[in-house]
Amino acid sequence: MTHTADRPRTGSDSASPADYRVLSVRDPRVLEAALSEDRGLAAYALGHLEPGLIDTADFYVADGPAGRGFVMHAHGMGQTTVVTGQPEAIDAIMSIHPGARRSYLSTATPEQIRFLRRRFRVSDELPMRRMATTRTAFQPVDGEVRRLSGRDVGRLNALYASEGGPSFYRAETIDRAVYFGVFDGQRLAAVAGSHVVAPNASIAVVGNVFTAAEYRGCGLATRTTSAVTEALLTRGCADVILTVDPKNAPAVRAYRRLGYVFGSVVVEARLQRTDFLGIGPALRRRAARRRGRYLDPPGQEIVPGQHSHRS
Repeated sequence: MTHTADRPRTGSDSASPADYRVLSVRDPRVLEAALSEDRGLAAYALGHLEPGLIDTADFYVADGPAGRGFVMHAHGMGQTTVVTGQPEAIDAIMSIHPGARRSYLSTATPEQIRFLRRRFRVSDELPMRRMATTRTAFQPVDGEVRRLSGRDVGRLNALYASEGGPSFYRAETIDRAVYFGVFDGQRLAAVAGSHVVAPNASIAVVGNVFTAAEYRGCGLATRTTSAVTEALLTRGCADVILTVDPKNAPAVRAYRRLGYVFGSVVVEARLQRTDFLGIGPALRRRAARRRGRYLDPPGQEIVPGQHSHRS
């Protein structure tokens, strides 16, 4: 995708949100097509297309002079926002559907952050990188690990809280996800798990990789991440994604050893709406609906690929 800063200035650079057509979309096939340009970047949104999760999120697609943008506001496990596509189109969506008063932005790119500041106070920015592997690229490592279940939730929470932060994972969360750990006797020394498991979209996200301080440098994170990755690939997920701080050299080395390669730059952050009461978005939403520039569900007449900007 061509970044906004890299494109020659055109008439679309002065376009307003009113120049975009915004659709509220529920059809997973349409959404998957809209998210297909960079699957690694869109992994969290693709994961929410699974049965049982799709009803916990709202999805919006906008088309206009600069191209296409996508926004997901999820509320199944806290308030989470994902944005992909052209920043101007994302701004058009956010002008009428900014989501919850406060949310965690799990996916954005640096150029999109500038546009998000028009509608939100953006704080605690984390510049990260996506990494990805596939069945053919994956290089597993050997080592003793154990699949975790809900019965292990006490040890899991104790491990995650070992550096002072609270941890409140529930047993059913561990049973639904894919978690592997390394034990030293009865003590859980290292763990890795899954954020997203979406076999229908053929994608999964690895996360929550953590090793107790006194066990670091022993390759345990590589071992647990390997076990989780292999389990996800075996379940039919063709792409397995994770997010890493590129300055964390040991983590990057471990993931590269497993066959992960760098993908898109991504920013995570906390969002707080500047229009806290939501009066402005409600008025703009009403006006856009009257002009035929905003369509509620089913709103499925969007054609995958139509008007999409490509480099």
